[in-house]
Amino acid sequence: MSKIAIVGTGYVGLTAGACFAHLGHQVICYDIDKEKIDKLSNGQIPIVEKGLETLVKEGLEENKLSFTSIPEEAVSECEVIFLCVPTPQRSDGTTDISMVDSAVSSIAQILPENSILVNKSTVPVGSAKKVIEGLNRPDIEVVSNPEFLREGTAVDDFLKPERIIIGSKNPDAAQIVAELYKKIEAPLLITDPISAETIKYTANAFLVTKLSFINSIAAVCEGVGADITDVIKGIGSDSRIGEKYMRPGPGWGGSCFPKDTKSLIHMAGQAGYNFRFLDTAVAVNEEQFDRVVQKIRTAVGGELEGKIVAVWGLTFKAGTDDLRDSPSLAVIKRLHEEGAAVTAHDPTVGQHKEGIPEQVTISKEPLEACENANAVVLLTDWKEYETIGPDDVTDRLADLNLIDTRNVFNPKEWEDKGFTYQGIGR
Repeated sequence: MSKIAIVGTGYVGLTAGACFAHLGHQVICYDIDKEKIDKLSNGQIPIVEKGLETLVKEGLEENKLSFTSIPEEAVSECEVIFLCVPTPQRSDGTTDISMVDSAVSSIAQILPENSILVNKSTVPVGSAKKVIEGLNRPDIEVVSNPEFLREGTAVDDFLKPERIIIGSKNPDAAQIVAELYKKIEAPLLITDPISAETIKYTANAFLVTKLSFINSIAAVCEGVGADITDVIKGIGSDSRIGEKYMRPGPGWGGSCFPKDTKSLIHMAGQAGYNFRFLDTAVAVNEEQFDRVVQKIRTAVGGELEGKIVAVWGLTFKAGTDDLRDSPSLAVIKRLHEEGAAVTAHDPTVGQHKEGIPEQVTISKEPLEACENANAVVLLTDWKEYETIGPDDVTDRLADLNLIDTRNVFNPKEWEDKGFTYQGIGR
């Protein structure tokens, strides 16, 4: 087993650290946020992620996992060091790698001789070379090992991945990193750093095109009277297509898809290619937010001014407390711009958080959000909402309108109770 350091304790870093410890490695996680480190050292997890708290506590109890805010403590005795720092998007679509540069600068001179620095952050293609230049340490090998973790299932995605990608010009360094995963059964691809970095962006770009495509087909279904559920079953049975990421919704979002897609478009432009196909996928997603608002507008009589809209779900997907680039917030923004009042509920949101407009009224329970509302809109498919029936909300609503953007509910059940039901592609 190896001694591993993790630089950065966000979604990726914390998950990687806890999972590597679970695999038997000795792991120390470093972050500049001392308050966060103190809480993690006591087993307090700052994010909602299934199974992660259990693994962190397991690692702490077995002395396989520790946390520090002192860089020397983290890296001085480690053989492999993983960079897992944020790489947010700038306003021009480029990726901000300043935190990568800062992290590299802070540890460059204290890394052990002949150790390996692994970039797990999502970085622009060609970043491995820049990290090498920033280190200015010929004895240190730099390896790319992109993550493919989905929020809400990150632990399972790490321990049961569909593939492991390692990019390195040094076969020995690549093999050392590969050995860290030897207890995991998954296809392994060892390639060069640029190809590894490109794989990460390409994977996410392809997934968003599938999501935009199926939302477009859902719009066609609404126009011609087809049922999107049956259409997906029909085309998904074709092994060349499949059903994964073919579920319509209010649009895609989150911390990765929007950022990585725009970054790839920008990188393609710098490389001399106009990625119009991907531009269209992004435009279709923006249109989807507008289509959802149009459904709500239609439900309440054509004008949103002065109407009350109840929203179920604020996070970008169920199973996480992440609000970044949430489709729900994109819809809410448009509702406010047209004069609607919004009352909202989410299982992970007990009060206002960064990203939620101040005008939104946060409710403690989903039924409370429906009081005197002219329509209720399901935007995030938390399981808590699946058990709600029309009888539960009829007496609370001012008007019986349901917009089900995740196709969770049975339309006939609600229509039989007097509701006007609208789904996506139904």
